[in-house]
Amino acid sequence: MDSGKTTDRAGQGVGPNALFFDEFVVGQSWLSPRRTITEADIVMFAGMTGDYNPVHTDEEFAKRTPFGTRILHGPAVFAIATGLEFRLGLKEGTAIAFLGMTWDLKAPVKIGDTIHVYQRVDAVRPTKNPARGIVNFWVEVRNQRDEVCQQGEWKVMFHSNHTG
Repeated sequence: MDSGKTTDRAGQGVGPNALFFDEFVVGQSWLSPRRTITEADIVMFAGMTGDYNPVHTDEEFAKRTPFGTRILHGPAVFAIATGLEFRLGLKEGTAIAFLGMTWDLKAPVKIGDTIHVYQRVDAVRPTKNPARGIVNFWVEVRNQRDEVCQQGEWKVMFHSNHTG
């Protein structure tokens, strides 16, 4: 810590892998744990949102689409990606707010696909308040063949390690 003081990160609710704004470096990157998509993911997301589009919920219909089978809802893939990324522990107790994103869906995610997240720091920007800053991440959701299924930028505000 830049003040030389010893702090109890756990006592502050900060995870052991968490980074403060001023600890992020442009170009740093991480790979998340992996997760296999199941039929339950489709069923739960459809039930939660009310989106029962047959491309997600009707196998016979989905067989006749360009996908050839049911696919997971695009927003569900994004939601799962946020959980996979959280498992890296980078934001635990140091993130203040998710500020926004630009996001593109590039390829379907199907039952049985195993996805993970690649994340890279693309920019860091201090704010007027020295106690916080903004990190722009480039994020990709990749499948078991390392194909990019979804990608874009996530903007997150973090606490600074600055102690004044």
